[in-house]
Amino acid sequence: MDYLSLNRKAWEERAIAHFDSTFYDVNSFLAGKSSLNTIECELLGSVSEQSILHLQCHFGLDSLSLARLGAKVTGVDFSQEAIRRANTLAQQTKLEATFICQDIEKFGSTNTDKFNIVFASYGTICWLHDLSSWATTIANALKPGGQFCFVEFHPSIDLNMGYSYFAKQQPDVTTEATYTENQQSDTQTIATWPHSIGEVLTALMQAGLTITHFDEHPFSPYNCFDGLEAVPGHGFQLLHKGQQVPLLFSVMAKKHANE
Repeated sequence: MDYLSLNRKAWEERAIAHFDSTFYDVNSFLAGKSSLNTIECELLGSVSEQSILHLQCHFGLDSLSLARLGAKVTGVDFSQEAIRRANTLAQQTKLEATFICQDIEKFGSTNTDKFNIVFASYGTICWLHDLSSWATTIANALKPGGQFCFVEFHPSIDLNMGYSYFAKQQPDVTTEATYTENQQSDTQTIATWPHSIGEVLTALMQAGLTITHFDEHPFSPYNCFDGLEAVPGHGFQLLHKGQQVPLLFSVMAKKHANE
């Protein structure tokens, strides 16, 4: 089965639904609100005048939020509809950003540009089979001394949803609705792969990057899983037998200055 085409078809549909959702709240973004969360902002620090590659950027809210902070941003996503809408938002906001419609593997094999920062966040790697290729793409795109900033949903959530924690050769193929509130009756067939934290860190290190930060977090900024409860001032948490389940993990990885 052509899993890439299967997922691309789903995300062409989801880009339309997500754009109109209160979950993404595009109108607030257009009014000046940033789509970035505290975790990634603290990890990134000042991005003014920094060149940033944003992998799997969807329709560019985070990319353009980084541009508002003074970064020079390139966003990559495999959905034509998402990239079309990202370009429209850039025109509406008069923010400078470059958007490329390619899947990660193809982008990695053709990209020759170098960046100060590579950034990816929230629900990205489950769509990728080969994390070694992903990590190599990141390492090759960084300038010497550049950093990779990654915030992702914790793979322990997969266990709560009945999926494997550890990597598998074959993906989980399911038919389900997307996570935004406006499309709960419409479904798409998707293919996703589990990736343990160990697999993520090993892939980055084998690509030549040095891990400079790793942390796990009990709160999510998004109410996008069953069973989450709001905690004022923190976001959302998930409890199992009264104990917090890790919902996010964050990684910073650096490319050696002499490479």
